[in-house]
Amino acid sequence: MPQARGILVDPVLRRLNQQQVELIHRLSLEILEEPGLMVFNQEAVDLLGTAGAKVEPIAEGFAFPAWRVHISEKLVNRALESAPRRVRLGARDADNILELDAGQPRVYFGSGSETNVWLEIEPEVFVAKGDPGREITYPTIARRRGTVADLARAAHLAEQLDNLDFFLRPVNIQDDDIGGDNKDVNKFFACLNYTTKHVMAGLTSLGQLGNVIKMAEIIAGGPEELRKNPIISFITCVVKSPLQLVDDTTQKMLEMVRRGIPVVISSSPQGGSTAPIEEAGMVAQINAEILAGIVLSQLARPGAPVLYGSVPVRARMDNLHDMYGVPEFGHYNVDCVQMARFYGLPCYSTAGVGDARIPGIQATVEKMLTYGYVTPSGPALIHYAFGLLEETQTFCPEQAILDNWQIGIVKELWRQPEVTEEAGAQVLDTVRRVMASSHRLYARYTRQLVHKGKVFPTYPFASQGLADEALLRAHEQLDAYLARSPRCLSREVCHEIFARVPGILPRLNPYGKESVLPATGPEVRS
Repeated sequence: MPQARGILVDPVLRRLNQQQVELIHRLSLEILEEPGLMVFNQEAVDLLGTAGAKVEPIAEGFAFPAWRVHISEKLVNRALESAPRRVRLGARDADNILELDAGQPRVYFGSGSETNVWLEIEPEVFVAKGDPGREITYPTIARRRGTVADLARAAHLAEQLDNLDFFLRPVNIQDDDIGGDNKDVNKFFACLNYTTKHVMAGLTSLGQLGNVIKMAEIIAGGPEELRKNPIISFITCVVKSPLQLVDDTTQKMLEMVRRGIPVVISSSPQGGSTAPIEEAGMVAQINAEILAGIVLSQLARPGAPVLYGSVPVRARMDNLHDMYGVPEFGHYNVDCVQMARFYGLPCYSTAGVGDARIPGIQATVEKMLTYGYVTPSGPALIHYAFGLLEETQTFCPEQAILDNWQIGIVKELWRQPEVTEEAGAQVLDTVRRVMASSHRLYARYTRQLVHKGKVFPTYPFASQGLADEALLRAHEQLDAYLARSPRCLSREVCHEIFARVPGILPRLNPYGKESVLPATGPEVRS
């Protein structure tokens, strides 16, 4: 069922009252003051120290330079005044541009994360042991490493999922000819070429930042056009929990914000290991970590477009793995959305990922729990929402198709009520017409609403028999989606990118002889 981009949630769900929000804020400020942060990046130390932060060298315990930095409330307030309340995430197709506004709780759903495992589903026919004449079609599941061809297919699939509003690469490309010197350009090209929606990703190598931006500028039509319509954005986990600014990711963030591209200041502490497991402790620490990243971003480039990127998880206490399918995960995330709104910052939040290893009842319950709980809190972006299983280790395209439908249900649950004077007049007219008829039934009028898309459609993955056939139906839908012609960049734009951006694999060229996903339909200009 086609949906407009995003869903406006009003009023929003608030887990914390105003006094509790202010308490979390004070606790975070105290954490930034004492103990402060351990910082391993010289430029960050210089920026913070020059701005007035207290800096103390750490003399022992590390083989490389380290400092203890204490950030004052004054620095935090200055950064919050500088960071914009509104951030645009552009797109190749103008209909897919996302306008993020901290004052308007419009929620957009996207994919993620960079999983190592692609879950392959294939239907196979089996003979019933007790009845050799009876054959059963059953989905078999296999795990394998993700490839650049898989990422292209995932982007092509994302283009056609109505409820997916932005694309965050869900597959780690692990081809033999992919390395640190060409991973980023291939990752971004595979995404940008096969979807017209906004593309978001992390950066593997800082040395590839210039080439990635050059590619985006070619597609957007030039440097100024890219600033107006930023078709890409970056994610950077500046802080390594607990409370450490590591050298590599900090330097990436500094360079990214200076280029004027939107950046998610992300932190992902694990309650029970790298953060307190208690709600107040987890939220106070992650809030402090994100605020530290925002302070640094605004010192590097005042007014830089940044997002408050909360990705809190909880530890399993038997093996310390991430745990998403628990109520605490929802509590942490809803609280963080409130903190972002308190500061007037667009929020990047998390829902739709769980602990199940394969599609099924566990995956559905865990995903719907977080979709239904985090969405009404009103974050600007929800990532991890499509196709993720086994925490964030596995991507399954059939699961993404099932998730698309489930997110459609959530969007319908939280859509604004259509109770107006005009609607009321229509209701009265309909009631009077029906009661004046001989049949006194509303079916004729209901069908009109069905045809206009005003009534949510029937579940399309329902089983025909007594076995659960949802995965089989989703697999059939996947085949149909992938058979469609992709909306690729034009031949001229692709030619310019391959000529000016080094390292892109020839098999990603949609007009090449060995393309992983050929451009078989009409060319779509960027």
